Amino acid sequence: MLELDRVRFGWDAEKPVIAELSLRIREGDKVVILGANGCGKSTLLKLMNGLAVPQSGSISYRNAEPKGRAFRQDCALLFQHPEAMLFNPTVREEIAYGPRQLELPDADARVAHWAAALGLTSLLDQPPFLLSGGQKQKLALACVLALEPKLLLLDEPSASLDPATVGWLIDTLLDTPTTVVTATHNLSLAAELGSRCLAMDALGRLLYDGPVSSALRHPGLLEETGLAHRHRHRHGDALHTHLHTHDWEGD
Repeated sequence: MLELDRVRFGWDAEKPVIAELSLRIREGDKVVILGANGCGKSTLLKLMNGLAVPQSGSISYRNAEPKGRAFRQDCALLFQHPEAMLFNPTVREEIAYGPRQLELPDADARVAHWAAALGLTSLLDQPPFLLSGGQKQKLALACVLALEPKLLLLDEPSASLDPATVGWLIDTLLDTPTTVVTATHNLSLAAELGSRCLAMDALGRLLYDGPVSSALRHPGLLEETGLAHRHRHRHGDALHTHLHTHDWEGD
């Protein structure tokens, strides 16, 4: 479905954020990208979405370049910070924006459905800037889900969400036939968000591609990706070194 072949990218030409990365996303995959702050997870999603262009290497979607109307209808990206996505005068118009740009005939029905699913119906005529952080996150989710894409890219989708909405989101993602790629450094949710794991290190390299469950049981991998660290504890007169995992709050 989506293939990256030896992709290199950096905002600074001398310092790549993504380094010689190759991978293939298959139809129906539920993929979790794991890595600590600054490892390139968000950049990788933007490359997959065609918002960034590789400096070298290639990206293809269904054996074609990821661009154009058909690709935009097939692929949707949830940004890490919802404010970057919200610019319409009301919640209703925000959710409707994507479907209307794609000239989908059932835009209003999609707005009603996803607003209800995310508890936004009573807010449909409110301006997005008045919403709380959690409500903005729900709105951003509604915007991408309303497109009903074939490839859904999510950047830290559980940030700012209450536990009930996180549970709803996990159930929705697991039940949908949509191919889903989720970037997170929340180890507590990783196994629930997908079955396949891509683990990246601080140099933007892909260190692991395999089952999430195996990655989470691999202390060395978690330490190398910056999702775990060792520090010392004193127990009485004895000094011990322990490995601790992290669930970061931001990226």
